Amino acid sequence: MSEAVAAAARTRGERRRAKTRAALIRAAQRLIAEERTEVPVLEITELADVGLGSFYNHFATKDELFDAAVDSALELQGAVLDAWSADIADPAEAFARSFRLTGRAHRALPHVSRVLLNRGAGLLLADHGLAPRALRDITRGCEAGRFRVPDPASALLIVGGAALALGHAIHQQPSADDEPLIDQVTEDLLRMLGLAPDEAARVSRIELPSVSDLLQQAMPHLERA
Repeated sequence: MSEAVAAAARTRGERRRAKTRAALIRAAQRLIAEERTEVPVLEITELADVGLGSFYNHFATKDELFDAAVDSALELQGAVLDAWSADIADPAEAFARSFRLTGRAHRALPHVSRVLLNRGAGLLLADHGLAPRALRDITRGCEAGRFRVPDPASALLIVGGAALALGHAIHQQPSADDEPLIDQVTEDLLRMLGLAPDEAARVSRIELPSVSDLLQQAMPHLERA
């Protein structure tokens, strides 16, 4: 076998492995979203449409797979949030846009949303995803004099609790117009962070870009749930 043929074979093998791992992670995310994590490995592999032996080529245990599924959802959320706020200089506007678009993403990405919501309070301690970006924007807002809170980390707990509660409320009312609620919660949080009422109202109502367009920019290969 020539070196070029061998290299091509390795590349095909790597693609197959990546495809199998992605299928297992998607299956795990679906089970987390449905709150069905106490299932046998065989059910996971059947859902992923891969062989049972393939599971152990990628993960030693179900817990390892479920951790990877949550990490994948957090990485996706982080990539999307970065794309959403990359062009905004004002940390108050960056915070508001991220929070408002995260709220709207519960409808646009319900599968990923449920995975993250089912992680619960653990999201507030995650080192990627929404929490570190919200903390960054709150800290920058304090440094710029836009926010007035004594401790950004404690303010993050309030913001995170509001984000989790908002996500659950959106899923519990699938036919409701959730955008006014999302924007009102954002306004309330901005006031809590120290913005004057009229400024909080203005910032929380700035026109937003299309959520679907931003998702395509951030993750063009994303498979919608």
